[in-house]
Amino acid sequence: MAALHEYNKKRDFSKTKEPKGAPASSGKKLRFVVQRHHASRLHYDFRLEMDGVLKSWAVPKGPSLNPADKRLAMMVEDHPYSYRTFEGEIPKGNYGFGTVTIFDEGFYKPLEGGGEKELLDGLKSGSLKIVVDGKKLKGEFALVKIKSNADENAWLLIKHRDKYAVDKAYDAEDSVSAAVKEKGKTFRKSASTKKNVKKRDVSAPTSPEESAGKEQDTNESFDSPIIAPMLATLSERVPDDSPWLFERKLDGFRAITEITGKSINVWSRNGLSFNKKFPSISHLFDEISVQAIVDGEIVAEDARGRSNFQLLQHGEPLPSSYKLKYYVFDLLALDGNDMREFSVTERKEVLKLLIKKWNRPGLVLVDFLNDDLTTALRLAKKEGWEGVIAKEADSRYVSGKRSSLWRKIKVQQSQEAIVVGYTKPSGSRASFGALVLAVNGDPGLTYVGNVGTGFSEKLLKELGEQLSGLKKTNKPFDKSVDVANENKVTWVEPHLIAEIEFSEWTKDGHLRHPVFKALRSDKNIQDIKRVEPIRDMLNEEERKFGRKILKLTNQKKIYWPDEQIRKGDLVAYYEQVGELMLPFLKDKPISMNRYPNGIAEPSFFQKDLDKSSVPNWLKTVELSSESTGGTVNYLICNDIPTLLWIANMGSIEINPWLASYKKKLNPTFAVLDIDPNGVDFLEVIAVANTAKDILDAVGVRSFVKTSGSTGLHIYIHVNAQYDFDVARDFIQMLAELVHEQHTDTTSLERSPNKRKNKIYLDFMQNKRAQTVVAPYSVRPKPGATVSCPLDWSEVQEGLTIEQFTMDTVLERVATHHDPWADIFVSRANLKKALNAF
Repeated sequence: MAALHEYNKKRDFSKTKEPKGAPASSGKKLRFVVQRHHASRLHYDFRLEMDGVLKSWAVPKGPSLNPADKRLAMMVEDHPYSYRTFEGEIPKGNYGFGTVTIFDEGFYKPLEGGGEKELLDGLKSGSLKIVVDGKKLKGEFALVKIKSNADENAWLLIKHRDKYAVDKAYDAEDSVSAAVKEKGKTFRKSASTKKNVKKRDVSAPTSPEESAGKEQDTNESFDSPIIAPMLATLSERVPDDSPWLFERKLDGFRAITEITGKSINVWSRNGLSFNKKFPSISHLFDEISVQAIVDGEIVAEDARGRSNFQLLQHGEPLPSSYKLKYYVFDLLALDGNDMREFSVTERKEVLKLLIKKWNRPGLVLVDFLNDDLTTALRLAKKEGWEGVIAKEADSRYVSGKRSSLWRKIKVQQSQEAIVVGYTKPSGSRASFGALVLAVNGDPGLTYVGNVGTGFSEKLLKELGEQLSGLKKTNKPFDKSVDVANENKVTWVEPHLIAEIEFSEWTKDGHLRHPVFKALRSDKNIQDIKRVEPIRDMLNEEERKFGRKILKLTNQKKIYWPDEQIRKGDLVAYYEQVGELMLPFLKDKPISMNRYPNGIAEPSFFQKDLDKSSVPNWLKTVELSSESTGGTVNYLICNDIPTLLWIANMGSIEINPWLASYKKKLNPTFAVLDIDPNGVDFLEVIAVANTAKDILDAVGVRSFVKTSGSTGLHIYIHVNAQYDFDVARDFIQMLAELVHEQHTDTTSLERSPNKRKNKIYLDFMQNKRAQTVVAPYSVRPKPGATVSCPLDWSEVQEGLTIEQFTMDTVLERVATHHDPWADIFVSRANLKKALNAF
């Protein structure tokens, strides 16, 4: 009975019909059940037969068949096996009172074979992979424990991508009958007295199931002051050791609204009243009887939903083609109760009900996106948003502070800057030419550049009038600071704040490609500082991939000194592009080029692995060495943990053979390596396009990528149809034909001395045990450049090696179609093409 002690302790079986049971078992195939529990908050209970009981998780949003959904699942006490058939009402006053119905049931088994022992091992390690066979839920699922100090019972329920998976939005409630839904609502309504959200008693911890399905009973009131907003921290990504939720990043004025029952007050982020500036916003809450404090953003939108921040500067009225909307994303207090100690997910659920009940045009709920970060950023770019706001799923509301529990991740970089001067206009332009910008530094103001674009004629006039009243004589920087066009600058008092969009920071700390976006009247001068995104990283970390345990070490070691890129950044990059790389690595022996102390220090090659000193889950094969005649124990990289292990060993670039170890004499690809050898890259582009034209003419489809170092690689998928001799002969013929059209700039000579200042058309890469850097591999070069697959339309003037780096490639794969997506679909007929040459 020890396994069910907690279950029995929480229930009075004289008052509830829930079964009181001892451990039992079906004795046959293992069963699972999912029960819909309409308690104070609707949730689903996911239960797996194991060790004679039902191991149970409360899933607030219910299971999903969409692999993109990572459902929070709070592990609760074990339930008796007999509970799997329970349906009915749990009376008011009992633990988890509400209605219970069976949503789905059936059988399940471990994904990787075995039985209960393997399942219990997975439960203990925090990773359960199962196959379920129910009426509604089918296929592969994973339960993964969240490694967090915040709550040891928090897991994620994730659907694997298989034939039962769906890509469209999935809501378990869509599969529940109207009668069942109504029964739950009716019971809750009849069982409840006055429905107030109470303040959480943080001194008395509740169980996860109580958090998902039981009301709090304390009745402390909240005497509300004006609440300062919680602020997000600029970040490049989010940590992966806890679940995160994502919202659209809005482009407006932050506003907190207090509804007291007697008055309505709309406040700016720095405590100024918006009631007169935006009266229609306060009127949205007229005749609302509840007392509440909501947090949101005021946005001016046109008919297509495009926002215009600049229109907010002067308040209402707006031009007729624009409407004012109040996007609400958080709830700070309700009916005298402080909501800030509840998690962001709990606050959002209550807020969602309020917004639906109020049903006011112009009052819009900002709901969470059902996406991971990469997908959310792709959507943001597509929709023209500034970016996304990420919120840690269990985060509380911290008033008046900037917290890393909330993060803003931008598609377009922006920076607020203080206007300290302006230059004279030129040509037909009026008022001024450019604004001189600064931020608060140490000590005093720091110059960050000038901005001269982004102004309408109307804005030029308005800004010019404001600037003329702020003139001063002395320069706000040290005399040694070189200000662009300083001889044309008129200095002004630092009273105006401009928001600037830009591409990146230059090495000397200036804004590159700045564009004026708007004046910010809702910010304080003293708060304007250069903002850099935070980059989270643990120096030592243990990662689990099923039964594979990967130990990551020295993650904060600097690998690119000039760029301050760390080993952990490299590992994180490979994890994000790994699925794109693995098809090109499958069964290919790997040669590691290790840089244990970064690119500025010596490196060494390693082909032969000592199996006794590496993790036993690494796959290796013994192959004969042509150079020594001995045996080499080659590494095979067929999965993500192996790829990350390679990066953790300091092997910056990933160098696979062109052939698999299974068919080591027959390459998967035939490759032409176009090595510039110092020739202008524009000519390299021309040579590559000539090669494509020749291949097109003989019906051979080709694919191109940057080498990540200096040149371009042309790949032809041959799928091991031919040996290396045939592949090499074909590429040599191609190289000769290209050379005929570029005799002055190309060479087929292997000796560097014989091909000085000529592009080398290297066809000799096509031989056994030869490696070519893999698609998406990073190179140990300045800027952390990447060997990036291209569409042939990109191989034109303007293309450079330097534009493809770890950062830009991550953005590229998140927002662009994969140009090599169908490289394996067909295979080239080289013999037929040779006859056509």
